[in-house]
Amino acid sequence: MPCTEAYKEHIEYTFNAFCRVVIHYAAINAWRDRDKRRQREISFEYLTEEKFYPFCTSDTYFIDPYKQYPVTICGQRVILTNGNLAEALSSLPEKNREIIYLYFFGRYTQQEIGELYGRCRSTAWHHIHSALQMLHEEMEVLFHEES
Repeated sequence: MPCTEAYKEHIEYTFNAFCRVVIHYAAINAWRDRDKRRQREISFEYLTEEKFYPFCTSDTYFIDPYKQYPVTICGQRVILTNGNLAEALSSLPEKNREIIYLYFFGRYTQQEIGELYGRCRSTAWHHIHSALQMLHEEMEVLFHEES
């Protein structure tokens, strides 16, 4: 079927109308997206006028990585690099500190710790476990106080 000049003109006008409609609605969507983004954004002027929010942060993890915290347990001086751990260990009762020292720093076995205290191996394990639980609780308290 041969296309007449009028039919070609009709197709061109229809395509132009379609393009105008698509561009019109694309512009409307762009304006909506822009307005939504503006509603979520906060200007720097507002931040500086209302409250002071620093625009940068500084890490406190690496302030002094070589700082040492000496703790005396069983007459031995133990040097720790974690201040919270040193404080938590110092706050434990003397017997629990001794048990932790013997097991972790002195490399005593549960059997040897039990013999030192006149108990069996399973009782020594129970004392080690309870001392570690107390240390864990102290560390949690110190962590929450710090935050």
